[in-house]
Amino acid sequence: MAHPKLSRLELQIMETLWSRGMCSIREIQEAFPEAKRPAYTTVQTMVYRLLEGKGAVKIAKRVGNANVFAAAISREDAGGKLIDDVLALFGGRAKPVMAHLVESGKLTLEDVKEAEQSILKLAALKTPGKGGRK
Repeated sequence: MAHPKLSRLELQIMETLWSRGMCSIREIQEAFPEAKRPAYTTVQTMVYRLLEGKGAVKIAKRVGNANVFAAAISREDAGGKLIDDVLALFGGRAKPVMAHLVESGKLTLEDVKEAEQSILKLAALKTPGKGGRK
């Protein structure tokens, strides 16, 4: 499944579903800070856009005539799409992004070691005779 591009408000709605689990539209709306809470109808429109147009939300159950919603995509899938979009800004090159993360102090030595392990595992899967594909 292609990962949908999500707006900031859509990501906030998804965050509520990821952190709280199944929610009604009212519960999603009330999860926003009171000072920045969108109108009920705005949340309703966005949830149905996420359901029908983007496939990021599903109806988990019905209570009376109201739907209760759940995330249909994972936080990792949504994050992966955002990262792909950022890389696209740099022509698909990761080096400028990595340089920024290093310079800003947001990339730790532990992060680098984890990335190295992931690269080694991926290389092993792609190398014939190393337990990977041929």
